[in-house]
Formats: sequence, C-alpha cells, structure tokens
Amino acid sequence: MKLIMKKLTDIRLSVLDLAPITEGSQASDAFRNSLDLARHVEQLGFHRYWVAEHHNMPGIASSATAVLIGHIASGTTTIRVGSGGIMLPNHAPLVVAEQFGTLETLYPNRIDLGLGRAPGTDQLTAQALRRDGQSGEVFPQLLEELRSYLSSEQGQVRAIPGEGLNIPIYLLGSSGFSARLAGLLGLPFAFASHFSPENTLPALKIYRDSFQPSEILAEPYVIVGLNVIAADEDEKAHFLATSQQQAFLSLIRRTPSTLKPPVQSMEQIWTPYEKMIVDKQLQTTMIGSPNTVKEKLQAFLDETGADEFMINTHIYDHNDRLRSYEIVSELGSGNH
Repeated sequence: MKLIMKKLTDIRLSVLDLAPITEGSQASDAFRNSLDLARHVEQLGFHRYWVAEHHNMPGIASSATAVLIGHIASGTTTIRVGSGGIMLPNHAPLVVAEQFGTLETLYPNRIDLGLGRAPGTDQLTAQALRRDGQSGEVFPQLLEELRSYLSSEQGQVRAIPGEGLNIPIYLLGSSGFSARLAGLLGLPFAFASHFSPENTLPALKIYRDSFQPSEILAEPYVIVGLNVIAADEDEKAHFLATSQQQAFLSLIRRTPSTLKPPVQSMEQIWTPYEKMIVDKQLQTTMIGSPNTVKEKLQAFLDETGADEFMINTHIYDHNDRLRSYEIVSELGSGNH
C-alpha cells in the first residue's frame, strides 16, 4: 500500500499519560498533574487523552486505569479519554465491559477502549494479577468475549451497563501479533513506537497488508505512540530529556524508580553499553526546539503515514511538560 504524504496539520495529535510520580512527590501529585495536563491539552485542541496500565512501578500511578479515566473525564468536557491501554489478560472481560460501560454511560461519546496483550509489568506481578495464569496468547479469545458483552445481542451473561454501547475499541501493540489481529478484525491499531521503535514499520506493514474492511472501519487507521520532549531551545530540551533517559536506565537495571530530576550530563550515570541500549529504545524520541521537533515529526510522519500521533512526554517539571505540549500543538492545527 502506497502511503499518502501528509503534513502535521493533516493528522490528529493526542496524549499518552503514564501519570508519572516524580522524585519527592506522591501519587496524589501525579493525579493532580494529570488532570491539569488534560485540561491544558483540551484547550490546545488535542484529540484524545489516554492513560496506560502499569503495575509495580514506583514512578507510574496509572495502575487502576479505569478509575483514573473517570477522574480525567469528570474534570474535562470535550476531549476523548481512554486507555492506552487496558492489558486485557490481566482482567475478566466482563469486568472490563462493565467498567467501560459505566464510563461511557457517565461520559457519552467520549470514552475509548484501547487494549493490549502484554502484562504491563514484571513476571512476578503478572502472576499476582492473573490468578488463573493465563498468558497473552489467549488475547484473541478474551477480545471476542469482551466484544460480545458490548454488542447489542443479549446473552445469558450481560454487561450492564455496557451492552449495546458504541465504545470504540483500539488494539495496541509493540510487535506484529496485535497488528495482524487488528487488521483481520478491521479495528484501528495503535503502535508503541515510544518503546519499541525498531518494530514500528514492520508492524504497520503487517496491519495494512492484513486489513479487512469492517462495520467499524473502511480503511486502516494507524495511531503511533512516540516520545516528544520539546522546549524553546534545543539545549534545554536535551537537558529535560535526561529524566526520561534515567527512567529507561532504571528499567534496564531492573531498579524502577520515581522520575528523577534532569541532569547536565548522563556520562557519569550510565556505562557506554547502557547508553547504547537506552539510545536504541529511545531512537524515535523527538527532542529539541520547535523547529527541530517539527522537522523530526514530519520525517517520522513521512515514514509511517500515521493518521494520528499519540505523544508521551516524560518530563520532571510539570510546567516544562505543559510547555512541551504547547509547542507540539503549535506545530499542527489539524488536531480536532
């Protein structure tokens, strides 16, 4: 499939939020910042605001994802709010249908249900979450069960509220598995380029090649998640980016921590080998001034042909984070 060349003004811009807990702060501060950011980007014209399910992570407060979605939706008015994503094998599909049926009933036509098949955590925590020991391989069956609860056909077990509600489902992936499934089912697909950059283009090709038109979509719809750290000058942006680099370094070392303040240099913190691994994982991170970020985003759009960018901005200082999203919003006016 030949990609249609697009400009940043042609695509939607959205937000992925992990509700970061910064060093010296609490989860309550993270939630307050998330709601403030959601209100901020709503005013800037961003299309949707998704929060991600992670567990046993000292620096991420979005573990009870559906509860946080309700909090964000209650404090905003127009922006779509959803999950990026709910890790379906961690949950009974009926519970997810009821939770999102409740959210959609409370906030009509504003709720998205993004679904992933990874645990969103380490193996030990995954065992604590998945009492029956099921793996991501059962994801297609769980998805089918969940969709049956949300359909208007009444079975013996019913999701109330939930059944018959038009809650958009998005499949999330960092490899080809969910890409192919999303294509075969004719569902929109969101790829996690922000932590799996090397698989981006192969997965998008699989999705587009396997796409079958459905009642939901006539053509493929691609969301790409990516990291953007923008500031008024390149130098400041690279300084702010060291918080994210430290966060990935702590994951590599298997010592996850709260989000650390930026540092002038990472050279005293990581080894050359660790630097290579972090750089590889963050290779699609767009860091810089407005002009630099614009060039990088446009090049990435040319490469992926995405319909929407979902932007994660891991910055220690909340005001710097708000400013980064302001800069991105100024780069495109086709956000609504």
